[in-house]
Amino acid sequence: MVTIERKPALSRGLLHSGARVYLLPRDLLTGDDAAAALADGTGRPLAGGPVAFRAVDLMVRSDASVTVSRVSLPDLADLGIPDLAGRLERLAARRPLTDAADGPMLMGIVNATPDSFYDGGRHAGSGAAVDHGMRLAGEGAAILDVGGESTRPGADPVSIDEEIRRTEPVVRALSAAGHRVSIDSRNAPVMAAALDAGADWVNDVSGLTHDPAAAALVAGRGCPVVLMHMRRDPKTMQVAPSYDCAPLDVYDELADRIAAAERAGIARDRIVVDPGYGFAKSVRHNLEVTSWLALLHGLGCAILFGASRKSSIAALSRREPAGERLPGSLTLALAAAARGAQVLRVHDVAETAQALAVQRALDAADR
Repeated sequence: MVTIERKPALSRGLLHSGARVYLLPRDLLTGDDAAAALADGTGRPLAGGPVAFRAVDLMVRSDASVTVSRVSLPDLADLGIPDLAGRLERLAARRPLTDAADGPMLMGIVNATPDSFYDGGRHAGSGAAVDHGMRLAGEGAAILDVGGESTRPGADPVSIDEEIRRTEPVVRALSAAGHRVSIDSRNAPVMAAALDAGADWVNDVSGLTHDPAAAALVAGRGCPVVLMHMRRDPKTMQVAPSYDCAPLDVYDELADRIAAAERAGIARDRIVVDPGYGFAKSVRHNLEVTSWLALLHGLGCAILFGASRKSSIAALSRREPAGERLPGSLTLALAAAARGAQVLRVHDVAETAQALAVQRALDAADR
């Protein structure tokens, strides 16, 4: 564990000591407040908007500590921050892949599995899964994420043939109906079968580390890919997860995965990053990573956030079963949207869309 020390100001010498530097956008604004900050030059858009930011927490990390200081944007130029212009551009640039003027797009979860933690078995047949995907699209899902292997904590893998059998007909039917589809898989043959069937995206919980052929496949197909943060595998990931500083460790490890993807020929503007809420993380880790979610905009990629119905919600409340975790799911979705996440991966599309619509109306009315 590292010690986090907050200071009113940081010295230039500390910034040039070889320590790692991070910028966490702060003073986040929406609606007219965001527009005013952009107009008067005190703020910048967060990944193209609609959220804006007027300050950052400047973080300097050494082996034993993280020193944090709140700095307004106009004052950053005087601190000698390495590659400041590039850092700010990565924070502010629009993400065309997931561009939505009024907030995040919704990714509807279509589990064609018998053992997923929330809806396992409910949509296990291809017909039921297709019907469910159609319903989610009608409720406002911009993309449908089809998966055939449960990656819940402790889950056993399934065979490649079985995963394809579960997912390929569902992807083909949903794609033929005109819907954008992603394939939720860590196996290259499953990805290939889904892309052949009309899938648009690949969503890999392993960040393209599980299957050595996956990165080359995605590069060759030219499709967008979601790189999720996870350590080990679903069977073992929740065995005593440990971090020095969870948000910064996740940032660094995702940066490594982005660099590996780029070396494989995948353009950064086709990469979406996912901090992996609930994957190799304790409840506290999940909260820390979510609270500092805006940090990940510094990677220059769109952000996907998926906390829907997960067990940490119950751990923070009254140990409710998955079917009773909708309020916590909506709270986390709104928190991620407020921090500029471009994609929310959810089971409950209609309810999340409603919550976002009400939040947008409140932001617009706050004059």
